[in-house]
Amino acid sequence: MVALALAAGVYLLGNLRNYKKDVDAIQIQSVDLTLIEDGEYFGDCDVGLVSARVRVVVKSHVITEIELLEHNNGRGTAAETLPSEIVREQRIDVDAISGATASSKVILESVYNALTGKRTIDN
Repeated sequence: MVALALAAGVYLLGNLRNYKKDVDAIQIQSVDLTLIEDGEYFGDCDVGLVSARVRVVVKSHVITEIELLEHNNGRGTAAETLPSEIVREQRIDVDAISGATASSKVILESVYNALTGKRTIDN
């Protein structure tokens, strides 16, 4: 029984380290909206403990809508305001929400992935 508990603890510690490493590795870059054609784009990001999936609509090189299709988080619900902030500012490299940094980065990475088809981290 002790061995099982120890093995579970080691597994969880490893997952936590990978999660922190992945969150720290997310570096949101700007996107040139003049290069983005009209359409509906889907993107996602999963760092283990936090994940998100988004739908982004672009018309005439303007982000008109971002729908947060899925957001699995611990205490990062406050970051769910970021899609409206991105639409308002017309850029994806907006500031993270204090107290919801991991969720902020994951949502922003999902939008970046949707618009570029690229990822700043492997996940």
